[in-house]
Amino acid sequence: MESLESWFLEMKDVFILCFIDDNRWEWLVEGFINSIIITLLAIVIGLFFGIVLAAIRSSYDKNEESLKLRGGAGYVLLKALNGIAKVYITVIRGIPVVVQLMLWYFVILVSQDNDILVAIVAFGFNSAAYVAEIFRGGIMSIDNGQFEAGRSLGFNYVQTMIYIVLPQTIKATLPTLLNEIIALLKETSVAGYVGIMDLTKAGDLIRGRTFEAFMPLIAVAIIYLVTVIVLTKVFSVIERRLRKSER
Repeated sequence: MESLESWFLEMKDVFILCFIDDNRWEWLVEGFINSIIITLLAIVIGLFFGIVLAAIRSSYDKNEESLKLRGGAGYVLLKALNGIAKVYITVIRGIPVVVQLMLWYFVILVSQDNDILVAIVAFGFNSAAYVAEIFRGGIMSIDNGQFEAGRSLGFNYVQTMIYIVLPQTIKATLPTLLNEIIALLKETSVAGYVGIMDLTKAGDLIRGRTFEAFMPLIAVAIIYLVTVIVLTKVFSVIERRLRKSER
C-alpha cells in the first residue's frame, strides 16, 4: 500500500514538472492546434489536386481507345497530362514525406518565416498523390452507363464528372479517405524536423526540458488516439447519413 501511495506521489510530482511548471501544457495545446491546422488545410489541397489528377488519369484510362482512333490535339494533350500525372504520383509516393518536407523547406520555398505554410504545402501536395489514386479507383469502379446517362441528359463530359460521377465516387471512397486523413494527421508528426511546433515536437520539448520521457510522450500518444477516435466517429456518422440518403 505504501509503495502504491509513493508511486502516486511520484507520478504527481512528474505531472506537475512536465505540465504545470512554466505552463508547459501550453506547448501541447499550441502543438495540437498547429497539427490540426496543417492537417485540415493540407487535406483541402490534397483533395483539390487529387481530384484533378484522378480525373485526368481516369479520363485517359476510360477513353484511351476512342480518343486514339479519333486522334487530334485533344488526344495528345490528354496523353501528355496523363503522363505528367503518372510521373508526379510515382515520385511523390516513392519519396518519404519527411524528405519532401525538407525539400520544400530548405530548397524549394526556402522560408524560415512561414514554416506552417510550407508544411501545409508539402503535406498537401504529398496527400494529393494518394487522394488521386483513391479517387481514380473510385471513378474506374463507376459503371460506364453513368457516363452515358449524363450525356443523355445533355451534360458534357466535365459536367457528368462533377454532377453524377464524383458524388458517387465520394460515397464509395469515404472510408479510404478517412484513412488518408488519419495517416496525414500522423504524418504531421515529422514537422518538427524543420522546427515547427507540432504536437510531437511539443512532447519532445517537454522531455528535453524535464528529462522525463514517459509522461509527455504518453500525453502526446493519448491526444493523437483521441483525435483519431473522434475523426472516425464523425466520418461514421457522415457515412450513415449518406447511406440513408440513397434509400
